[in-house]
Amino acid sequence: MWSAALLLSVLLLLLAMRLPWNGDLGIHAATIERLRADLIHPGGLQVDADVDSPYYSPWTVLLGIVAKATGLGTFKVLRLAALTALPLLLTGVWHFTRTLSTRRVAPALALLCLLLLWGPPVLAWSGFLNLGSLAFTLAYPSTFVLGLSFHFWALLTKALRSAGRWPAFLGLGLMWAVILLSHQFTGLVATFGALGVLLAVRPWPAREVWLRLGAGIVLAVVVLALWPYYSFFSLFGVGGLEEIHRPLYDNMVTRFGPALIGVAALYFRWRRDRRDPLVIFFVLGTLTVVGGGVTGHWSWGRALPAAVIPAQLAAALAVADAGSRRVRNVLAAVLGGAMLLGVLLQAFTFGYVIADEALPPAVRHKSWSSVEGYAWMTPWVQRGDTVMTTRDTSLLVPAYGAYTVAPGYPDLVLPDEKERQAAVARFFAPHSSRADRLDVLHRYHVRWLLRRENEGGLPADDPALHKTTVGPGGQALYRVVG
Repeated sequence: MWSAALLLSVLLLLLAMRLPWNGDLGIHAATIERLRADLIHPGGLQVDADVDSPYYSPWTVLLGIVAKATGLGTFKVLRLAALTALPLLLTGVWHFTRTLSTRRVAPALALLCLLLLWGPPVLAWSGFLNLGSLAFTLAYPSTFVLGLSFHFWALLTKALRSAGRWPAFLGLGLMWAVILLSHQFTGLVATFGALGVLLAVRPWPAREVWLRLGAGIVLAVVVLALWPYYSFFSLFGVGGLEEIHRPLYDNMVTRFGPALIGVAALYFRWRRDRRDPLVIFFVLGTLTVVGGGVTGHWSWGRALPAAVIPAQLAAALAVADAGSRRVRNVLAAVLGGAMLLGVLLQAFTFGYVIADEALPPAVRHKSWSSVEGYAWMTPWVQRGDTVMTTRDTSLLVPAYGAYTVAPGYPDLVLPDEKERQAAVARFFAPHSSRADRLDVLHRYHVRWLLRRENEGGLPADDPALHKTTVGPGGQALYRVVG
């Protein structure tokens, strides 16, 4: 078990070093670029606007400081972020599992279950611990927060068991605030796990322990209220999240089917202890997810890790703590079969760290290709310049320090997002007049136009444009001169 866990840890280390660019890596690169340019008032994340962003968290501010102090390129800083989050996650799993079991094999089994107990189709989403997801999210704040959360649960368990002193609980309060500020959805998962630990503690804490715990909570709330980069509590009123998260409720039976082994293990844990921390953790997560499905609040599906993680841990502990060899062997066979399925389903992950010719075609063809990016335009486009381009390209351009007219990623705190999207559509619409197109360019202080020949907009020979260079795929970069 330890050898298998070590092998997967090495794979994750190679992924952190390779850091394939797909998914949302561009938006996190843009965050570092903004903080590198102005650490105090970074402003809009994707567009040139004086707005805040929840992406400016304690973790990303730290990465911005590293980028500014060292001069390292943004993607090198992201690799450092991945190489920091990975050991935090691995040691966190070990730390928390040791509070649940004294068996030597328990941490290794826990890691294997967290990474492999997944069914098809593989879910690639931040906050989820399968290999296919971590291949892209190791540098995301969600992975840092998950690792910190495992340590948070372990330290809270120890503090409650030993009646920890004031510094311990104040430190836990500060940890909780950093978790919530750095990735709000994973922060909810961390909170559910902490509630499971708190409600399960025996004997019931003395009055002075509750006072220390309360002080830690008050400190966390104060930090949340005083965080200068965005208003944490205003996020509760943000809308527009539901449709984005609707896919989380697709294919739930097959996708989370292997975790049902852990649900059975949770039932037996509940039979032994009505206040088992993993059971409480699981119930809180499950009720939230079910509530989201019933009411149409699909964003509540981001609480799925709060249901999956305790089930996976319970499956691992059922094998590690089995009383008899026969029971242990039967459980190990069932769990081993489910994990083998997880390996086969996620084998494409090896395609990100192994040369294509060394992989079977079935594995090679399932690996997502990394995007090429727009480093080729940086000799001309400077940090802070605004680029007019289509939505697909808008996903990537801010990673190099430039702004776009409209955000490629949904920006729920940008008040004129719809107006900006409409302006881009009007610029590229085939029947828009030259005057309308120039009005859009001037209104948003556009300095560059980036497009392919068939994407519309001002013609290439328009006197307002000067063709500067041509990049991969026939994309042309024009300077706006009039």
